[in-house]
Amino acid sequence: MNAADLGLPVEVPSTALFTDRYELTMLQAALRAGTADRRSVFEVFTRRLPEGRRYGVVAGTGRVLDAVENFRFDTDVLDFMSEQDIVDGPTLEWLAGYRFRGDIWGYPEGEVYFPGSPIMRVEGTFAEAVLLETVILSILNHDSAVAAAASRMSVAAGDRPLMEMGARRTHELAAVAAARAAYVGGFATTSDLAAGFRYNIPTVGTSAHAFTLLHDSERDAFTAQVDSLGGRTTLLVDTYDVAEAVRTAVEVAGPELGAVRIDSGDLLLIAHRVRQQLDELGAGKTKIVVTSDLDEYAIASLAAAPVDAYGVGTQLVTGSGHPTCSMVYKLVARADSNDPAGPLRPVAKKSMGAKSSMGGRKWAARRPDADGVAEAEVVGTGPVPAELAGHQLQVPLVREGAVVAREPLDAARDRHIRARAGLPMSATQLSRGEAVLPTEHV
Repeated sequence: MNAADLGLPVEVPSTALFTDRYELTMLQAALRAGTADRRSVFEVFTRRLPEGRRYGVVAGTGRVLDAVENFRFDTDVLDFMSEQDIVDGPTLEWLAGYRFRGDIWGYPEGEVYFPGSPIMRVEGTFAEAVLLETVILSILNHDSAVAAAASRMSVAAGDRPLMEMGARRTHELAAVAAARAAYVGGFATTSDLAAGFRYNIPTVGTSAHAFTLLHDSERDAFTAQVDSLGGRTTLLVDTYDVAEAVRTAVEVAGPELGAVRIDSGDLLLIAHRVRQQLDELGAGKTKIVVTSDLDEYAIASLAAAPVDAYGVGTQLVTGSGHPTCSMVYKLVARADSNDPAGPLRPVAKKSMGAKSSMGGRKWAARRPDADGVAEAEVVGTGPVPAELAGHQLQVPLVREGAVVAREPLDAARDRHIRARAGLPMSATQLSRGEAVLPTEHV
């Protein structure tokens, strides 16, 4: 099951109001000026990666496709816009029949990107394409930030599984999107049931400190949990005294106890002590799960600890210090007339600062070296060189308004693992650095 099966992945009648007002005022002015039907090309890209990051991760593509399909101005939305005097009558009439009928190309979900990468390209009339700017950026900036953090944490964790546990640390709808993005970036499970329901992500969860505190003793709490969930459950052992809790846990559940969870203190030291104690008690197969405000650096610091899994919340759903990717949506080419077959003219913003952009409808390819390792992100506007034809990155996502690229979430997750593995080894270093690949413009 995924969002396509369930319909709109948020509890609103449409995604049409997930936009900024100026998208609508531009539309009104363009309709009046007669320029609204000019064929146009918009591109999503970022001018730089977040400080210290070596690659970005494309996430949210599937949610963008859902949002485009559900971008409809129904009666309630049109009535609201009329009452608020947002646009005039002719514009409301035009919006009543709005459907995106253009084409969208982009990096497939899970792929990596770099500064200047044309992550998504939206082609259609100016009117139909400009309206999608805000919702596309909202989704891609959030989801890609979480996926990038998840990817770094996945690298730090190695073969140890990661559990997403951030639902209580962000907006309730953002939590669902964050769990989805974390799964793309390498997490194995989520605690968020809405994410499990909507995207078929495996869910996990047992008990919190409140459950232990509810009972007259820790033994009573452990007994109640084991009686309900079985001996393979995970018992939380840091409410009072960790050593005593571990001893009680094994006595209650037996040596086949599934796992114990540690949520506070010096995790490195405590994990070693708990592992030794479990082994001495004959619970050699009982696993150790650690939580407690982890990020990729804390996870890396536990690499030598006898830890079997990590639970991550706050740092993950906030992008581990970088909650957005600073992606932008810019007009890069447009026709001089309303002729749908007319030639496209490159256009670009000129700026004295760092906000300039490059005009022209772009393609992108990742050039490998002799060993098959990526050595450059190549972006161009002319013909694709023959040697790069087999290494192009953009794929069709929407053709003439119809979605053509739906896929299971596991496909995006697997793609990310392959894409990351194809980068130079320095890409996975957690130390601060520049983008691991240069972007070459041809």
